[in-house]
Amino acid sequence: MVRLSPAAWDDPVVQQLTSAQQAELRGRYGPDSEPGVKPSAADVAVVLVATDDDGAPVGCGALRPLGADSAEIKRMYVVPRARGRGLSKTVLAGLEAEALARGWTTLRLETGPAQPEAVALYTGAGYRPTSAFGHYVGDRDDWSLYFERQLRG
Repeated sequence: MVRLSPAAWDDPVVQQLTSAQQAELRGRYGPDSEPGVKPSAADVAVVLVATDDDGAPVGCGALRPLGADSAEIKRMYVVPRARGRGLSKTVLAGLEAEALARGWTTLRLETGPAQPEAVALYTGAGYRPTSAFGHYVGDRDDWSLYFERQLRG
């Protein structure tokens, strides 16, 4: 059974997980390939950490507010040894619930073509392609795909 717990962006466990996520993405896209503005403790409002039965961290996800009714999904990640168990769906559902609790009815995200598993996760959960948003507008986007979903409470 996986447990979701809130955490701070600068928590060492969160930083370990997000660093692993970024290392994996650099392996797929190359160095310095992160589009947009990197998330920080100052602009991330929600962080969830998924832990296994033994308390080991196995995944995370975060939300960065975009406006009064919308937020961006950031740093969704599941450690390789825990993949294939539906954890990403659990983390995504937790983030969606947290968004609704804050009055955010639109969630947006950026991902890329070298992440087919992420595209499958989001489209399977009802996210639809959209155009660049927020700080991505005008950014280099040859490896960016954008999605959004309208949430219902």
